[in-house]
Amino acid sequence: MAVGTLRALVDEGYDVRLVVTQPDKRRGRGGALLPSPVKAAALEFGLPVSHRVDDVIDAGVELGVVVAFGKLIKPHVLDAVPMVNVHFSLLPRWRGAAPVERAILAGDTETGVCLMELEAGLDTGPVLGRREVPIGADESAAELRAELAAEGTDLLLGQLRDGLTPGVPQEGDATYAAKIDPAELRLDWAQPASQLHRVVRVGRAWTTFRGRRLGVVRAAFRPADSTLAPGELRGVAVGTGDGTLELVEVRPEGRSAMTARAWENGARPEAGELLT
Repeated sequence: MAVGTLRALVDEGYDVRLVVTQPDKRRGRGGALLPSPVKAAALEFGLPVSHRVDDVIDAGVELGVVVAFGKLIKPHVLDAVPMVNVHFSLLPRWRGAAPVERAILAGDTETGVCLMELEAGLDTGPVLGRREVPIGADESAAELRAELAAEGTDLLLGQLRDGLTPGVPQEGDATYAAKIDPAELRLDWAQPASQLHRVVRVGRAWTTFRGRRLGVVRAAFRPADSTLAPGELRGVAVGTGDGTLELVEVRPEGRSAMTARAWENGARPEAGELLT
């Protein structure tokens, strides 16, 4: 989510003195040690990179820009370098690690992006500017995240060109966007179809079929069908606690994503078989 912001700052001619990102991690099937996307972009631009936040103190910077960093910045760093944070919610709603996912799971119809002054508290700083963004009924977290990242970058660049406006204290009830636990992504077919659809939209949703994991990449919410029990399959339709969820794209264990129809043709679910 931060790569587009970094590219935009470089394209606008800002003097980026240092990029701080997470250490290299082993990624992919081969387990190769690879840089984060932000580090890869920074190296492409010939920018210095560090994995230590404290290194910004002596980097000669006037302002730090934080985007989806994933860790709190300690007070002694903030005392040395003023920082702004591009946060993907309408603060104070959804402070924390997973604001996009929590907005979808809660059934919010609107979210947005805020540019705020960074302070020691978790997403508690004054807001310099905000953009509201509607959440589409079928929009995935990945799609919404990309939209918010673009809006946040545009908001940041506008503030930098015109001069940062004074921050306004956050108003309203705060809600916390806890990191998504993998257990939350297992589809409980006793839940309403509308809620299961939201889980699928978050990404990495899964269930099991004949004892093997089946990822549900995309699905469609359909009206109630009282003849299907929770988890019961009829073609690509699945019964739920209230309504029907139609599978659109799935990922069988050990295989690539495919259309649900193609999976059905190969698996040939029998009448009354269940997803569990």
